[in-house]
Order: sequence, then C-alpha cells, then structure tokens
Amino acid sequence: MSFRIDAKGKIFTDIVRKDEIPVTIQTVTHLIHGHVFLRPEQRIKDEMNSSQDQFIAVTDAEVYGLNGQLLHRSEFLTLNKQHIIWLRPDEEPPEQPAAPGT
Repeated sequence: MSFRIDAKGKIFTDIVRKDEIPVTIQTVTHLIHGHVFLRPEQRIKDEMNSSQDQFIAVTDAEVYGLNGQLLHRSEFLTLNKQHIIWLRPDEEPPEQPAAPGT
C-alpha cells in the first residue's frame, strides 16, 4: 500500500474499493443475514481461505437462533471464521428465515 505524509504529518493512503455482498452465514448455533465487503477481484471463497484474518466483518447483521427467532440486530459484528459451517451469497436479503424442518 502506498502512502504519503503532508507537511503537518498527516498520513494519506490509497482508497481501497470494495463491493458489498449480501450473505447468509450458518454457524453451529446461529443463522446470520448481513453483508460482507470484498475487493472486486476477490471471491467469498478467497476471503474465507485467507489465513491473514481470523475474523470476517459482517454489517447490517441479523442473528437468528436455530428456531428462526430473531435474537439480535447489529450494524457491525466480527465473526470468527472457524465458527462458520457454511456461507452463501444472497441474491436479495431474505425477509424471514424458514423455521428448521419446514
């Protein structure tokens, strides 16, 4: 990453462009709907397989219990990648998760 420092000592860095991707994430105990941000040339698989970061950032997160009940809403959360069972991109954010067994 390139940067420059002005006469007053302020540091300026390059802007990193990222795409917002709506996703559904399944953990052992929760289902999470939200958004992750990826560089344009990056796939979700690349982000998950990257050993550089142990956590993935999720914005506009809705956390549901296994029974489908909304437990928590958060503008931002970080999720340990080791807790993710599966993750899929959504075409559009879902209205309400289906209850298990339906």
